[in-house]
Amino acid sequence: MITFIIGLVILIGGAAAYGAFCEHVMKPSSSAQTPAIKLRDGVDFVPMNKWKNCLIELLNIAGTGPVLGPIQGILFGPIAFITIPIGCVIGGAFHDYMSGMISLRNNGEQMPALVKRFLGGGVYSVYNIFVCLLILLVGTVFIYTPGDLFVAHILKGDASTLSTEVITVYGVIFAYYLLATLLPIDKIIGRVYPIFGAILLLSAVGIFFGLFINGYPLTELWEAGVANVHPFGENFIPIFFITVACGITSGFHSTQATLIARSVTREQHGRLIYYNTMIAEGFIAMSWAGAAMGAVNAGIATNENLFKQAAVVVGIIAQDMLGSVGGMVAVLGVIVLAITSGDTALRSLRLMIADALHIDNKKKTNTLILALIIFAVVAFVLYYAKTDKSGFALLWRYFSWANETIAVFAFAMIAVYMFKNGMPYLMAIIPGTFYMYMVSTYILHAPIGFGLSYTLSYILAAVCAALYATAIIRFGKSVSSSRNLR
Repeated sequence: MITFIIGLVILIGGAAAYGAFCEHVMKPSSSAQTPAIKLRDGVDFVPMNKWKNCLIELLNIAGTGPVLGPIQGILFGPIAFITIPIGCVIGGAFHDYMSGMISLRNNGEQMPALVKRFLGGGVYSVYNIFVCLLILLVGTVFIYTPGDLFVAHILKGDASTLSTEVITVYGVIFAYYLLATLLPIDKIIGRVYPIFGAILLLSAVGIFFGLFINGYPLTELWEAGVANVHPFGENFIPIFFITVACGITSGFHSTQATLIARSVTREQHGRLIYYNTMIAEGFIAMSWAGAAMGAVNAGIATNENLFKQAAVVVGIIAQDMLGSVGGMVAVLGVIVLAITSGDTALRSLRLMIADALHIDNKKKTNTLILALIIFAVVAFVLYYAKTDKSGFALLWRYFSWANETIAVFAFAMIAVYMFKNGMPYLMAIIPGTFYMYMVSTYILHAPIGFGLSYTLSYILAAVCAALYATAIIRFGKSVSSSRNLR
């Protein structure tokens, strides 16, 4: 338990110190008009108070990733209790804060537009396709996982096949997503999220305190050592950082930060809404990582459960810790996490496609047609994932890798912005280069990639990371003498 507590101290103390430094670097204005005020349209540009924006941001970014990812990631041992908070503080929270603040200062532009503004049209063309595919996968994953959790743990049914029960639950989630995608942000999302938020908080707090109340035994770092301890032989680098993406750094978050930038009323709210919210997700990840390790050590779950049936482990832990009623609330909290990421993911996808194709979002017919096309594609991918025996596994692997790859683009954009504005750009280049190494190693080695040996993958990934850092620094220096962009 000592390693776990040290990790929490790093998370909370690091957030206080580094969050304050990030805010000092950005110097939020107390008088600048935000996009929500100056571009108010009653649909996407809608002013909302800071606490509602904070809650929406948390529910947007915290899908099943900070639950299922840490459950699988803890198989690497208690080193996870240290790497999660450090990565969250200097990587994920910084990434989310800067993405949101830069959008605030550029008329609420979405990530593709920001990439085009700061990295140029060539990078934009690649990124725009890439991010749209990622968000499409996010929308699919966050119908699949909460739907199956609801059928298996709430309805006590069989979620392994495309049964009538499963189709019905998927259909309800689909219907909600469609409404959330089409209606003004304050009509559906702004009204139901407080209810979802209450369930989420009860779930996260229940699991955290359940660790102590139930006396779950946690392995200490000095007991396990820092060597690779994965029971199924997975390499810590890069697998851990791909698996635990959403609890540390997630490229998907940048798309949600820019979405919320259209509802923020003051720049000074940015640290609470973006930075601190990601720290809250880190707390959720730490809690579930601890619960998963404790469950294995206590004998109520196995390493194989964690590796192959992470969603099943959620129900096992919740019921053991909190009883039948509390366990149901905890599972509902995880379901809420997924649903409240999927709805805004598809909403942001609609906005990105509309911006790229210059489609007027104010015309309801345009919005409806675009949404229906998006949902038709999601339905097709969902059907494949559910009916093919390896469909979801393949979907999840591409989703996880693509998620971190998008973060690499975001860090590059942030670095160039910082160059232009005389800020300490290494804050962005260091985590960006680190993740460039991780995603390169993964795709070079993985069967879904090039299938190279780890030795060769590590060498080539180092070259990719070096080229990435060099290219950003050279490009940043070449544009740093141009006029500053807020």
